[in-house]
Amino acid sequence: MDQNMIILLMSLLAMLVSFYCFYLVNQQRKVPKTDKGNFSTRPLQLQAYERIVMLAERISLPNLVSRANQPGLNAREMQLLFLESIKQEVEYNTSQQIYVSPVAWDAVKNLKDQNMLIINQVAATLPGEASSTDLSRALLDFVMTQKKGAIHLVVLEALNFEAKKIMK
Repeated sequence: MDQNMIILLMSLLAMLVSFYCFYLVNQQRKVPKTDKGNFSTRPLQLQAYERIVMLAERISLPNLVSRANQPGLNAREMQLLFLESIKQEVEYNTSQQIYVSPVAWDAVKNLKDQNMLIINQVAATLPGEASSTDLSRALLDFVMTQKKGAIHLVVLEALNFEAKKIMK
């Protein structure tokens, strides 16, 4: 064998060893797979459902009144405070819609819209000199007289149903 043939064979052997080493390094870098062979989003989805259940609880009218009520304000100021609290809660949790079903997210948006509408309508029935306590009392009276039950309870049932579908 001449010298050129030996150099060619050694180059070929070096190239094969390089490819094999490259293959081994890339195999070690791969993300371990789950039992289904791909990354599971189930834990993220369940956490998102937990967060939007908390959101639904926090923007429910009874919880909102007990948490955000500030004596000493007039009804109009309290109305604005309630509306702002709802908006902030929803904005803070908006990213959760990525992980939940459209039905679940729509239920939360509808709860937000319904509660804001109720707050505005109840506040509109009060006299101009009404206090924050008057508004809070009127909102709680409204919730307690609903024939179909509290809106947030229906939303919580829907969220519970959707989350259980993921856990199966």
